[in-house]
Amino acid sequence: MIKIILKGKDFMDIATIVATAAGIAIAISVHEFGHAYSAHLLGDDTAKLYGRMTLNPIKHVDPLGLLAMIIFHIGWAKPVPVNPMNYKNYRVGNFIVSIAGVCCNLLTAIVCAIIYKNVPIYGVQVLTYTCIIYNIGFAAFNLLPVPPLDGWGVIETFIPYQWREYAYKFERISGFVFILLLITGAYRIIINPIHGLFATIVQMFMF
Repeated sequence: MIKIILKGKDFMDIATIVATAAGIAIAISVHEFGHAYSAHLLGDDTAKLYGRMTLNPIKHVDPLGLLAMIIFHIGWAKPVPVNPMNYKNYRVGNFIVSIAGVCCNLLTAIVCAIIYKNVPIYGVQVLTYTCIIYNIGFAAFNLLPVPPLDGWGVIETFIPYQWREYAYKFERISGFVFILLLITGAYRIIINPIHGLFATIVQMFMF
């Protein structure tokens, strides 16, 4: 996990609500844009028609979800609408669109790490570091294999047809499973190794 240090000070001592909100909004925007744009490239313009193929945070951020993220460190965004039936190839399209948001978050974290390293301006470093933290967090958390998160979309792509019935049954109870993972903290068993891997990759561009 990235140690949150900035010019010898604890990051959380100097972070402002504005910087935190901006970091979260950027992470949400690039994540949802990744879904929308990849779906467009693969033949589905549903998100584009709804005005979601944009980096404008207003289109993606849910105000209550953003507030929850700032206060409780867990929240939600407006999901990008997609229609998998429009993909040129369903399995390929479902996999790419599911993983695209995570890839965009990781790429954004790397770009912010490069800026952080090469632009020694206090305000810029505060914002870029905040973006790094939340983009890594978004990327890792969304790989939980539970609907409606991206990790399930990736796994669902490879489920054989004869097992689909079990997948549908799991989806029906996924809300309960998700809450149980959060309450017990069991989600960390999956998330921590992924988060650590992503943080290690980003650190290669940071120091």
